[in-house]
Amino acid sequence: MIVGKGLIASLFTDYDREDVIFFASGVSNSLETNEEEFLKEENLVRSTIAENVGKIFIYFSTCSIYDSSKTGSDYVLHKLKMEQIIKKSSDRFLILRVSNAVGNGGNPNLLMNYIVNAVKNNETINVHTQATRNLIDVEDIRNITFNLLEKMSLNRIANVAYIRNYSILEILKIVEKFYNKKVETNLIRNGSGYDINIPDMEDYFIENNLMNKEVYLHNILSKYFSSK
Repeated sequence: MIVGKGLIASLFTDYDREDVIFFASGVSNSLETNEEEFLKEENLVRSTIAENVGKIFIYFSTCSIYDSSKTGSDYVLHKLKMEQIIKKSSDRFLILRVSNAVGNGGNPNLLMNYIVNAVKNNETINVHTQATRNLIDVEDIRNITFNLLEKMSLNRIANVAYIRNYSILEILKIVEKFYNKKVETNLIRNGSGYDINIPDMEDYFIENNLMNKEVYLHNILSKYFSSK
């Protein structure tokens, strides 16, 4: 059973299972402050668990929880609350904290969409030189989810992220190389990032030969942005 209609939910359309709830609905905007939106997700989480007793409840949370600049944000506090509700209410659960997922579509203001569009349109880009982001192919999120399910690695929180962060400048240079373009940049000496611990995910990237950062991002661009 799939709950949601966004990028993450769409990953499981062809892989749905009767014994699993793939919960990928609710608040996704990290800048959200509307209490009604948070309450809507909370009510949906509670009702979905209550109506599907015995099923494995998979909840897609966020690695933004580790971002020190967002520690007290309404969004992060809400996600932590959802995780606690799930741990208390579900007998079999898996909470996956996901980094910056990249796939088809999505908000044009998302980092990859913004940079790709700016490069293609020859726009000047403001680059925060100290900022880093962790980008992960949405298909890897799906594969890792099913790997954990196959191992029945349940009743836990797991981080789902790539093995290394990218600086914004690194991302821009790889996108420029992909499109064979060079854009004007304003280098701004600020920005931040945070490390994500993924001890049980490293083997996946090693086994699938996904350790090279530049190649990994190039493949993401080829898969999702080559026709845009």
